[in-house]
Amino acid sequence: MVVSVREKARKLDLSNSRDNVSKSYLITNPDACRNSDLFLLTLIFSSPANVTQRDAVRKTWANQVLIQGFPVRILFFLGSTQTSAAQEDLVKESELYGDVVQGHAAADSSIHGPTERTTLAFLWVITFCPLARFVLLTKDSTFVNLPAIGGYLLGLHRHPEDLYLGRVIQRESPDRDPNSPGYLPPAVYPEKYLPEYCDGTAYVLSQDVVRKVFVASAAVRASAPADVYVGLCAQKAGVAPTHSARFSGEKHIRYNACCYRYMFSSARMGRYELERVWADLQLKGGRCSLFQTYYGLVTCKALTYLDKLSFMNSPEQNEPYG
Repeated sequence: MVVSVREKARKLDLSNSRDNVSKSYLITNPDACRNSDLFLLTLIFSSPANVTQRDAVRKTWANQVLIQGFPVRILFFLGSTQTSAAQEDLVKESELYGDVVQGHAAADSSIHGPTERTTLAFLWVITFCPLARFVLLTKDSTFVNLPAIGGYLLGLHRHPEDLYLGRVIQRESPDRDPNSPGYLPPAVYPEKYLPEYCDGTAYVLSQDVVRKVFVASAAVRASAPADVYVGLCAQKAGVAPTHSARFSGEKHIRYNACCYRYMFSSARMGRYELERVWADLQLKGGRCSLFQTYYGLVTCKALTYLDKLSFMNSPEQNEPYG
């Protein structure tokens, strides 16, 4: 099975199928990567209603086109809207910014919505952005440190393969509750533990892994959270995740400038906090010494632990972000 998936992925060429593939998208944005040998493509999963959160992301960490001189592209990937008026607004947003791709996926609230959207995102990358060396997938509620991630990737081999990088979840039991949206019946997945997978708040794939996961998805029919689903597909393709503690996973990391310059991500960020953090990072500028970084990491880790309950109950935590 693994050999078959990897061989099919290697041979997969959708360059002559662009028009046909476009039918799977309400907003295709086919020229977003036209004639561009991208170093890093970032796809930010967002719900159609989260326009203010997208605007905050655009004004902050996504407002970058180069990392150490290498080109990057940042796009929002959305599923279907609920009304025609919402669709019209989204089309206008796409025309204004040129950074929206919308798939014919079920609504985010449906059981299959997140996995459909993820599969369509991979299909879009393979078809319309096949030259991107790396693909970062994240959410609009996550702060992402693109320069730090880019620096890490540039330190790897020139053309690394089988890269599936993120905060790895280990020894997690499958959801066996028949009433749960993520229910995995033993007949579908009989193992005691799920395969290791990267938390879905932010993770990086090399282009070849995008292709391998997409090919493997044809044989994975599980109703699981999107990040678990990607892990199941990666297992079918013989791709093992690589752990980095610099990804926060689902945790919100309390702000410290040197900590945030080192970390790759921080989850559960409302739009106001995103803007405050970004403004402070730009104001302080510069690099942190090794001691400052160490002190910052210890500080933000302690504050994150102590402030967890109060943050969960804060007004910002009720902001509408995806």
